Amino acid sequence: MAIRLEKGQRINLEKKNGAKLTDFCVGCNWGAITSGGFLGFGKSTKDVDLDLSCVMVGADGKLVDHIYSPLYRNDFLGRYGMPPGKVDSRERALHHSGDDLKGDTGGDDGLDNEIITVDLNRVSPDVQQIFFFLNNCGKEDFSQIPYASIRMYEGTPARVKEVFASYDVAAQPQYAGMTALIMGKLYRRNGEWKFSAIGDAFPDKNLCETIQRIVRDYAK
Repeated sequence: MAIRLEKGQRINLEKKNGAKLTDFCVGCNWGAITSGGFLGFGKSTKDVDLDLSCVMVGADGKLVDHIYSPLYRNDFLGRYGMPPGKVDSRERALHHSGDDLKGDTGGDDGLDNEIITVDLNRVSPDVQQIFFFLNNCGKEDFSQIPYASIRMYEGTPARVKEVFASYDVAAQPQYAGMTALIMGKLYRRNGEWKFSAIGDAFPDKNLCETIQRIVRDYAK
């Protein structure tokens, strides 16, 4: 049975058979916002653009690598001292499936909208922590977005084999007014990778503010 992550929870990356979980996906699922209508008539749908991203941090707490949407304008990123977006980390240890700008428009299809595949065996030795986080590029907050959730699972972007852990974001009162969520981090401890659920939400205006927050407050 999948672990239902709670804020502050720490877990070992170990499967039921005792083997270490080293190849997995981190996926985010969400729906577009529907409103109005009667008996299905006159209903309107509003696209929701969430961005699943991650940053990799070294032992000194400084950024080593990153994955976030290449659709972010370089001039905007440059104002915060951030490099251009990309979908692959060094050594291709992590790979992003691509930017979903709408969310599910016909109800939950059971698949994640954005996915980062992870191969811990290929992560560079100078990476000590990997932070996963969400940003909403629109004006909605997380309390308004249907069935938003994040999960870790074995499988591929097109096929879920077994869900290891999940974290629900949707319709939580504490997320009212919040547009950024630091989900959690992978971190090295005594030669092994572990996972810590953070679950802290903030009213950050953009991805760059969230990255700065991670480096300043969480990467020490």
